[in-house]
Amino acid sequence: MSGEENDNYRPLGMEEAPAHFESASQRARVSTEAWAQRVGCPNCGAITLDRLPNNSPVADLQCATCREEYELKSTKARFGPRVPDGAYATMRQRLLARNNPNLMLLTYDAARNEATDILVIPKHFFVLDLIEPRPPLAPTARRAGWIGCNINIERVPASGRIVLLKNREWTSRQTAREQWDRTLFLRSASLDARGWLLEVMKAVEAIGRPIFNLEEVYAAEAKLQAHFPLNRNVRAKIRQQLQVLRDQGYLEFLGGATYRLKGLASG
Repeated sequence: MSGEENDNYRPLGMEEAPAHFESASQRARVSTEAWAQRVGCPNCGAITLDRLPNNSPVADLQCATCREEYELKSTKARFGPRVPDGAYATMRQRLLARNNPNLMLLTYDAARNEATDILVIPKHFFVLDLIEPRPPLAPTARRAGWIGCNINIERVPASGRIVLLKNREWTSRQTAREQWDRTLFLRSASLDARGWLLEVMKAVEAIGRPIFNLEEVYAAEAKLQAHFPLNRNVRAKIRQQLQVLRDQGYLEFLGGATYRLKGLASG
């Protein structure tokens, strides 16, 4: 990548946290949040983010320009399919209120004190079944009965996983913005409608080719029926969702029940 494409990003190295933070977790939080501020806002392109006050209910960072909020999760290891998060009830409330934050996942090398990977999942990819409750804390725990949650990122379509940094290599800001903008239409959909759209998007991605036909999407009928048991005409619903995705520019209709997933090469 050229320096011109990368000049708005902060170098990979993270600054040491001030000495008065005694615990390793506090030092890591301060260092990673300070570094993530310089990543900037994928929504509007602002080059920095502001840190929100400590103990904000869900979010950690906010863009002063477009007011997008970001929750930052950091790890020295690789993230698994489920990311531990805060209170289950709080996360559900934010989702239902539609002011949930975007999720920013940062992996860093503690020995070298530098970032290696950063992934952003836009908030419009969040639906209720992504938020899974954990067992309540034991009666002997300080917060007995408290119920946390996991975010099941395995359920997010590939188009909702915006890679900003991978193996210490930056994605160009333009590429990241294009991927972000490509799915903004989901924000205008209700949670229920968004759930159907996301499942059909995943069914399309599972085909593994940019050009596909309707029968190949119908192969996901049983899985979709199990996910939406109250629907009695899944094939009609699939066709409806494909039309929405076409109208929103996510898909291109090629005729003859054939579609193309836009933004991908056909080779």
